[in-house]
Amino acid sequence: MTPALSDRVRACEVSSIRHMFDLADREAREGRDLVRLEIGEPDFDTPAHVTEAATEAARAGHTHYTSNAGLPSLREAISQTLSREYGLETDPETEVVVTTGGMEALHLAMLTIADPDTEIVCPTPTWPNYLTQARLASATPVEVPLDPDEGFALDPDRVIDTMGEDTAAVVLCTPSNPTGRVYDAAAIERVVEAAVANDTYVIADEVYAGLTYDGSRRSVAALTDAPEHVLTVHSCSKTYAMTGWRVGWLSGPAEVVREVTEIRESTTASTSSISQHGAIAALTGPQEPIDGMYDAFEERRDYVIDRIDAIEGLAAPRPEGAFYAFLDVREWEGSSLAIAESLLTDYGVVCAPGGGFGDAGEGFLRLSFANGLDRLEEGFDRIERALEDEAFGPVG
Repeated sequence: MTPALSDRVRACEVSSIRHMFDLADREAREGRDLVRLEIGEPDFDTPAHVTEAATEAARAGHTHYTSNAGLPSLREAISQTLSREYGLETDPETEVVVTTGGMEALHLAMLTIADPDTEIVCPTPTWPNYLTQARLASATPVEVPLDPDEGFALDPDRVIDTMGEDTAAVVLCTPSNPTGRVYDAAAIERVVEAAVANDTYVIADEVYAGLTYDGSRRSVAALTDAPEHVLTVHSCSKTYAMTGWRVGWLSGPAEVVREVTEIRESTTASTSSISQHGAIAALTGPQEPIDGMYDAFEERRDYVIDRIDAIEGLAAPRPEGAFYAFLDVREWEGSSLAIAESLLTDYGVVCAPGGGFGDAGEGFLRLSFANGLDRLEEGFDRIERALEDEAFGPVG
């Protein structure tokens, strides 16, 4: 007999995204030609000037610990970017902490504000890591299902009805992973007002905000008169094609940022010094490569919308940001997991099952268009072939 594992760890499960990734990896090792549309990662290399800045920093000996909060020059660059791009004013000295990716920012935020008897409210479908991170903070995740027939638009009444004295935070991801929806500003404002009334926080995950195609890029905290109730998470990963660099940040009220900075000493201590120098170049250097990636993603988004509209039996809410389409397969036979596995096995196209994004996502598949137009075309051709074969029963 081995010693027991903690309840919080045993309550966590591997995400269905990772499940599909691992299945696809095994198939690929056997030589299968797969169209990989399951992972949310830019298919572009990091812009050259970012890599060069990091290389120069390493050669110059900037290879040591930094402060727990991050390089002052990076925090200043972050503050300026938040103001310029998202209308959010922050003090780089006291209201910004650099983290090891947006993931650590979310994790530390929940550890800082949640107690074992509190709840983390998550409108779903949503990124499954929020639910896992709530459990790791010994809090209880509470799903608020959004209406698929309303395109999973943020319904403030549903969210507010779930909030109460036990609510530690509401997590809003906009643009949304997995739906690509950009939440309505008035709906967001009502949720923040409810957070104020309940003396709690809104955690705004805005890692996809730089990939907003429809609507404004305004930060959640910039849409309200109570920014002190909003903890904002950003990252270099998606907008700047820097997933492997692991640079993110949390901004918010000074007292929360101070506590997050302190507990970092017992997690990662500080973000890679070399990565931080790369992030400075990403935020302050030439933006033409970043604009080029944005244009490519928007072109792909438009192509995806056109293909979905053209295929009988296929539908999805309009993706207004990020690089995801949430395919409606409720009329198809089988669970979202079974459908995803069958598409991989029988047609060689890999998507993520919607059920992995909360119960509200069941009956959908997440498709990532962080892939070239040629591969997207091939992927949709294979999905269309599956429908023509009535692989999942007659639909349309």
